[in-house]
Amino acid sequence: MTSDKNDPKLIEEALKKAQTNLSPQILSDASELRNQSEPTLRPVSTGIESLLHTPFAVLDHGFIRIVDYMGDDGAVVQAARVSTGKGTRAVNTDQGLINYLLRNRHSTPFEMCEIKMHVKLPIFVARQWIRHRTANVNEISARYSILDREFYIPEQDHLAAQSTDLKQGRADQPLSEEQATRVQNLLREDALHVYNNYEVLLNNDAEGNILDENKDGIARELARMNLSLNFYTQWYWKIDLHNLLGFLALRTDSHAQYEIRAYADVLLEIVRQWVPLVYNSFEKYRVGGAALSAGGKEAITRMLKGEQVQREDVGMSAGEWREFKATFEIE
Repeated sequence: MTSDKNDPKLIEEALKKAQTNLSPQILSDASELRNQSEPTLRPVSTGIESLLHTPFAVLDHGFIRIVDYMGDDGAVVQAARVSTGKGTRAVNTDQGLINYLLRNRHSTPFEMCEIKMHVKLPIFVARQWIRHRTANVNEISARYSILDREFYIPEQDHLAAQSTDLKQGRADQPLSEEQATRVQNLLREDALHVYNNYEVLLNNDAEGNILDENKDGIARELARMNLSLNFYTQWYWKIDLHNLLGFLALRTDSHAQYEIRAYADVLLEIVRQWVPLVYNSFEKYRVGGAALSAGGKEAITRMLKGEQVQREDVGMSAGEWREFKATFEIE
């Protein structure tokens, strides 16, 4: 997990960033939606109610906006007990049950809660995100719509060479300022160039139209082909809480790519506001905990008995042994 994972100010900072990074139309639409109010008989989560429809800025042009949700901590407990009401149970009793469910990897009670979000993200991030196939997704179609002139340029602190230790991922040391500036300029120049040609193909530019002025340009489904992966796309994403926690366990990890981790950190804070008891359990058992293989369990058991254990003794690979020692801070 990143250092932001327990920062209650993350949402506040993302909201402030939205005021300068996002278009006035997005902010106006969000304000209009927030001013609408309808009575409801369903259980509500007061924490997430205050976040509904508010766009939280991520990266340079992206955002997450909660559109709707269903369920709260009580829905998880209710499903586990198959009861009809909250009754007179204390909060710590509900926390204990949720701890048990998450600790023992129960899934169905957490599937009773769902959340739907409007997300704007770079295309290459979307292609990582969509690998989590346990959600309902509807993405903007560039066959019907013309994409905005918005593309992602990493900040210099997030530009680094290829890691020598990992086949995927960046080195810990960022590029020098001179190198980073050159990379940013190349990315920006390329993106502007391909978008200018995108407009030429669509006959949307002032000069250089490839078709006569009475035509609309080539089909949008063809014109989109030259746009690069750092351009922004948008989608509606609906997922249940069980699978959202699985997404967060992977994408808030320090080994996840920074760009998708930036979205995951905001999502984690949304979960904290939405279902605080589930969040507490998730932090305790999925984030702060560690999984052990049979070999790892044997190694720990033998070490506690005072034995000197080598990886070959418990049949662990070099990579697994390295991760095992790092997790338990074994010299």
